[in-house]
Amino acid sequence: MRLYWRLARLHRPIGTLLLLWPTLWAVWFAADGHPSAWTVFVFCAGTLLMRSAGCVMNDIADARFDPHVERTRDRPLATGEVSTREALVLACALSMLAFGLVLTLNALAIALAFVALFLAASYPLTKRVLPIPQAYLGIAFGFGIPMAYAAQLGTLPAECGWMLLANIAWAIGYDTEYAMVDRDDDLLIGIRSSAITFGRFDVLAVMVSYALTIGLLAAIGQARGLALGYHAGLAVAALMMGWHYRLIRDRSRAGCFRAFNHNNWVGAAIFAGVVIGLQ
Repeated sequence: MRLYWRLARLHRPIGTLLLLWPTLWAVWFAADGHPSAWTVFVFCAGTLLMRSAGCVMNDIADARFDPHVERTRDRPLATGEVSTREALVLACALSMLAFGLVLTLNALAIALAFVALFLAASYPLTKRVLPIPQAYLGIAFGFGIPMAYAAQLGTLPAECGWMLLANIAWAIGYDTEYAMVDRDDDLLIGIRSSAITFGRFDVLAVMVSYALTIGLLAAIGQARGLALGYHAGLAVAALMMGWHYRLIRDRSRAGCFRAFNHNNWVGAAIFAGVVIGLQ
């Protein structure tokens, strides 16, 4: 069980939080600030389960590469402590638990759950073919956004699309920081990433991605006519993003990894603004 816990990354909640914050933004927006307790529970628990399933799928896909990367060589599949068959069973079990929660929602949300599963399963393969797989990650990590709107409104308004775009920009920003940690290893084994594609413009790309995130979210708030509290939350998040520049400008592994993990507080600041602004 300890190995399965590690395989599902339950000992590292940052990934779950990076999925959860934008999902909660959408849950609150779609419900005009007053979602039901059950809806919140379904999306929180579903996010945890699907992030865990996605991590297992990722490790299955990367089983040949992880032993050669400093940060991943101790993962249970990479060390052989867990078999591929065990990992497949675990991924299926986690996915089925998440789908059981989705079955309590409406037909559109259930249909979108199949798309979410496809995105989670296919993301690891994009690192072989796409120059910026982080953009695909942004769609996969942000797919709780359309599901939240679908579950509560039964439709997907334009606002949903703009919020998903904001999440894609945010994911490119924070996952480029993550990719900067692994750049040397990725170059060695032939994995693609935004850090490699952007090259010496990687820090600039991160900051531009952050600016797009804040700009798109500000435009959504302006269109909604939200209170000052919403924009205050965005301002706090923007200040945090500015601090990340100091962490990543010398491209040290420790600084980039610290900046990546700090995005949890960026998402939390934006969520606090959403809650206050919709009051």
